[in-house]
Amino acid sequence: MASSSNEKDFAMTDANADFSLNGKSINLKVRKGSVGPEVVDIGSLYKETGAFTYDPGFTSTASCESQITYIDGDEGVLLHRGYPIDQLAEQGDFLEVCYLLLYGELPTRTQKEDFDRRVTRHTMVHEQMAWFYRGFRRDAHPMAVMCGVVGALSAFYHDSTDISDPQQRMIASIRLIAKMPTIAAMAYKYHVGQPFVYPKNELNFAANFLHMCFAVPCEDYKVNPILARAMERIFILHADHEQNASTSTVRLAGSSGANPFACIAAGIACLWGPAHGGANEAALNMLGEIGSVDRIPEFIARAKDKNDPFRLMGFGHRVYKNYDPRAKIMQKTTHEVLGELGIKDDPLLDVAMELERIALTDEYFIEKKLYPNIDFYSGITLKALGFPTTMFTVLFAVARTVGWIAQWKEMIEDPSQKIGRPRQLYTGHTQRDYTPIAKR
Repeated sequence: MASSSNEKDFAMTDANADFSLNGKSINLKVRKGSVGPEVVDIGSLYKETGAFTYDPGFTSTASCESQITYIDGDEGVLLHRGYPIDQLAEQGDFLEVCYLLLYGELPTRTQKEDFDRRVTRHTMVHEQMAWFYRGFRRDAHPMAVMCGVVGALSAFYHDSTDISDPQQRMIASIRLIAKMPTIAAMAYKYHVGQPFVYPKNELNFAANFLHMCFAVPCEDYKVNPILARAMERIFILHADHEQNASTSTVRLAGSSGANPFACIAAGIACLWGPAHGGANEAALNMLGEIGSVDRIPEFIARAKDKNDPFRLMGFGHRVYKNYDPRAKIMQKTTHEVLGELGIKDDPLLDVAMELERIALTDEYFIEKKLYPNIDFYSGITLKALGFPTTMFTVLFAVARTVGWIAQWKEMIEDPSQKIGRPRQLYTGHTQRDYTPIAKR
């Protein structure tokens, strides 16, 4: 199913911006999307003036045109194809969201059944990949394993690496969405020294993942539906988040014509960073460092001290300057999981709740808009589900794969896309002559 035909009409030129440099004036097009800030098209700037723009971190630069995800950080809004994240997380399931991100519309019942079947029938990985895992040290970080194994998929599935073929692109997309939970569960099992567990086709996406992670051959394992639903929500909440660092990495890698498996491996490598996918692990470690509610004032004082390097992890966001809309759903999910597991007096949760109360009432946090974000709650939830902190970013990668794939697919199908090639502000030496080593 394609996106509606008039969506592209929103991105037409509505106005112009005058720009003057060194006495030369040019007229730049101003483009307006369906919602959000206007964008000044600087594509002709260098040709007309010989100058580049300078924007470290690309905080004011639109690198692409997209119809997938919209974020309004000031208002705390996150939309996937126009649908609010809270509605999708509360009412939908993960594969329904996958379909939406890939095809642009929510599926009909028939489309949903067909999509579920296609994903379910691709969950197994080539049996030789089990030997590939054994090449890693037993104490290898699961994200290191993920980077290697996902990158190696192109060596196993040659029939879906031709990015010029729409059919092969779709096969690769389905394969990645389907196999990522299996690859992640195998990374977990290898990490804890247990045998791999095969997928079960009668289970849904989230329940199947939990089964592959926590079942063992010597006894039956029944998936708790409340915990499976929590896992489902975690996957939905992390499915896509516009042009973040890992998504931009996938797009940049894809712009060179790299195969989809290599592109997703690049995204996983980027996600590994503590400022990105590792933030929930960092937030949980911080709660553990604080330890108890009575120590919170000490750490709040340190957070306010500009000369102290300590930072409160899980607060504030690069984009959201309001309450992260995903955090509200994650908070509810955290309580459901802890309640189901009978965890009433979790010291980490007590610390988290008190920190949240302070952040929402203290003038310092309000002024700086340091609201709790999704990472603040997801680490507690994943810990309660039984995952070690080393697996947190792996789970993020499982969920974000569909966003990466949707963004990669959109980029490949965009006739205006070209290989990414950022420019620089050079501040090194000007030209100088080589000096032989005897004269240095």
